[in-house]
Amino acid sequence: MIFFGHRFIESEKFYHISGIDSILRTPPSSILFIEFSEKNIETINHAVINSMSIAVSVKNITEILYASALGASYVVVQEELAKTAQDLADSYLFDAKILVMVEDEEDIEELALLGADGVIFAEAIVKVN
Repeated sequence: MIFFGHRFIESEKFYHISGIDSILRTPPSSILFIEFSEKNIETINHAVINSMSIAVSVKNITEILYASALGASYVVVQEELAKTAQDLADSYLFDAKILVMVEDEEDIEELALLGADGVIFAEAIVKVN
């Protein structure tokens, strides 16, 4: 299991951006955190074309499939979508890793049993203005 933002484990930060211009305010080789929406498709495509690592936050099954098809490195889901997202990733052989947004360390065990690729805590996400 991959851990981002856990207090015991050193990890990379994700930089939550709102558009292409925000990328300039992130460190080189950053992982960009982008919320899936139609208005962010241009930003997602720009990042992928420029070989940037991106984590796409999604809200439903269709968005999970879109994020993978668009070339996301990570697909970030809420706990209620964890099993479904991981099943889709395994069935369709996603290149993307499924990360589950967690608030409590107690959720890690259940997510491990579900086979989730990893977890991400809010502490791993830096908002870029």
